[in-house]
Amino acid sequence: MFSQAELNASLNAASAVLLATGYAFIRQRKVLWHKACMLTAVGTSAAFLVSYVLYHARVGAVRFQGHGWIRPVYFSILLTHTILAIAIVPLAGVTLYRAWHAQFDRHRRVARWTLPAWLYVSVTGVAIYFLVYRIYAMAPPGTR
Repeated sequence: MFSQAELNASLNAASAVLLATGYAFIRQRKVLWHKACMLTAVGTSAAFLVSYVLYHARVGAVRFQGHGWIRPVYFSILLTHTILAIAIVPLAGVTLYRAWHAQFDRHRRVARWTLPAWLYVSVTGVAIYFLVYRIYAMAPPGTR
C-alpha cells in the first residue's frame, strides 16, 4: 500500500511523463494523442493538488532533516518549485483555455512557457519527495 507521500510523488511523476509524452506527440503532429496526454496531465496534477492539501492539512509541515551542503540545495529547489507551482495554475488554465477554444497560435505562445515550468514543478516534486522522505528521512525513534 502506498503512503500518501508516495501517492503524491507518483502523481507528480505521472504528470511529468504525460507532459513529456504529450509534447512528443504534438511534435509528431498526433494532435488527439497530445490532447489525451495533456488532459490526463491536468487531471493527474489536480489529483496531486487535492491529495497534497489533504495530506498537509492532516500532518502539517514536514521538516527537512538534511544538514550541511544539502540544506541550501534543498531549499533552493523547494523555493523555485513553490514559486513555479503557484504560477502553473493560471498558466495551465490559460494554455488549456486557448487550446479548447482553438486559439492554437495563442496556445503555442503560452505553452512554450507553461510546459517547461510544469515539467520542472513535476520533476522537482519527485526530487523533494526523495530528499524529505527517503534520503534524509527522520530516523525511527531509538535508532539514532
